[in-house]
Amino acid sequence: MSDAVTHIQPDSADARMSQVILITAVATIGGFLFGFDSGVINGTVDGLKTAFNAEDIATGFNVASMLLGCAVGAALAGTMSDAFGRRTMMLVAAVFFIVSAWGSGIAHSSLEFIVYRVIGGVAVGAASVMSPAYISEVAPSKYRGRLSSIQQVAIIAGLFCAALSNYAIAKATGSSLSPWLFGVAAWRWMFWIELIPASIFLFALLFIPESPRFLVAKGGMDKARDVLARLSGPAAADRKVLEIRNSLAADHKPSLRDAFGGSAVFKGIVWIGIGLATFQQLVGINVVFYYGAVLWQAVGFSESNALLINVITNGASIVAVFIALALIDHVGRKPLLWVGSIGMTVTLAILAFCFSKAVTVDGAVSLPGSYGLIALLAANAYVIFFNSSWGPVMWVALGEMFPNQIRGAGLAVSGFFQWISNFAITMTFPIMLGIAWIGLQGAYLFYAICALISVFFVMRYVRETKGLELEEMTD
Repeated sequence: MSDAVTHIQPDSADARMSQVILITAVATIGGFLFGFDSGVINGTVDGLKTAFNAEDIATGFNVASMLLGCAVGAALAGTMSDAFGRRTMMLVAAVFFIVSAWGSGIAHSSLEFIVYRVIGGVAVGAASVMSPAYISEVAPSKYRGRLSSIQQVAIIAGLFCAALSNYAIAKATGSSLSPWLFGVAAWRWMFWIELIPASIFLFALLFIPESPRFLVAKGGMDKARDVLARLSGPAAADRKVLEIRNSLAADHKPSLRDAFGGSAVFKGIVWIGIGLATFQQLVGINVVFYYGAVLWQAVGFSESNALLINVITNGASIVAVFIALALIDHVGRKPLLWVGSIGMTVTLAILAFCFSKAVTVDGAVSLPGSYGLIALLAANAYVIFFNSSWGPVMWVALGEMFPNQIRGAGLAVSGFFQWISNFAITMTFPIMLGIAWIGLQGAYLFYAICALISVFFVMRYVRETKGLELEEMTD
């Protein structure tokens, strides 16, 4: 069906831009599911502990298990997309989202739950690299930053909807452990809600074309020309096909080996991608998204109020991403990353200081005086700094910084490191929380140090890609 649609060529610039926006919107449903699947776990931690009799380390693995699948999904999707196509891998991801959402809700043991979460992780990992790559390959360079940033809007919208859904279900039942519809525990329904957007994603993908850059790499010049004519106009299509073909190696098709670079293991541009992907996680952002409810309950908030704080935090995140959306094609990628790193360093240091003042009252941790309010404000300021910089910009940069020949391979390697870092941070947080001399203050101090290091990484290594065509990227 999509091949037939690609032959319908809009006859005006506005109509073509509408086509680009529509296609981008479909691709970013993958980002929404990325966010929803990542955030839904937040409200189910208590349910998992009770249902599976899990302790801190086991709970950490139940939460973090998805991230191992994410690493596999990112690595496989990046390379397999060079063989089968960007859209094809998004279709596979959509099917995996559906299987995972259903299975996570029906699981009756930690092992069964972990299997379904890993399947969901493969879907999230694939969507995390394929959606921005696809968008960058169909979007005009003038608007590529803004259109690619919509991916982060979708991710945060997914996190927000997961938080809102969790809160609404828990509010209706009184607790994530209480029965809801048909007598089934509320935490199981929190997973099943994802079936709705996952099914929409699968259906909508049938109506968008394959990436023209993938089509050229596979020798489908006529199909690529049809897609480019639809998106950029007939006059630009022939020129763009030639530019894409010239940017690809003549002796072999794109493959994972293109990412490697002799004694340095990977090519320099791939190492920069690894650095961007890793630092995005080492600043601890997913601790807020995965363990937000646990964190705020640890300092005295009820489960209901902790889930409400998650809703507020995710709402602030959406506002922050729109700030990035407005600025990214004007000020560039590098300045946003630099300012974001500085902001996160300061706010994380404030959080570490506040939690160093925590006291134990009747066996529960509490922040005395105004420290609780300061911590809440600092946490939300930190989230705003992240989501107006590293949140969207890292994915934009990864989607566009690699040359056509190594884009799939570069995304595979960078995405793998991104999710392994995410796994390490998520898995170690509850362990640090349980060690008295580390606790919340030690965890946030570590994240603050990583944010400080990222300031210098951006200044020294990150290249500006604002306004450049993908065919101008070099390694």
